[in-house]
Amino acid sequence: MALQEAVADALTARETFLRTAGTHRPDGSYVVSRRTADSSGNSTVFEGFDNLCDRYRELPTVFGAADVEAFGVTGSRRHMVVWHLIEHPAFPCGVASRNPLEARKAPGPIG
Repeated sequence: MALQEAVADALTARETFLRTAGTHRPDGSYVVSRRTADSSGNSTVFEGFDNLCDRYRELPTVFGAADVEAFGVTGSRRHMVVWHLIEHPAFPCGVASRNPLEARKAPGPIG
């Protein structure tokens, strides 16, 4: 059992940013969470990082929490996902507005 847990920990990669974190799980899924979160209520699970990239491509040039809600993300997790897309270097976008929170896509490759 301990060996299985050690292997799972070794295969799990977590990247932390200012507000959010992204975790690549051994099963291939990708979890977006609040950087300091301890509960699943502060996270959103995607089928994989490529799935999040595909969802990003579907977003309009300027997007916010309401646009992310189309992914099935609800509540305050919508803002968390927007922040994650802004913070993660794989997604070419930046803050367009802080109130309400909106991001603006920039030209460039995704992933």
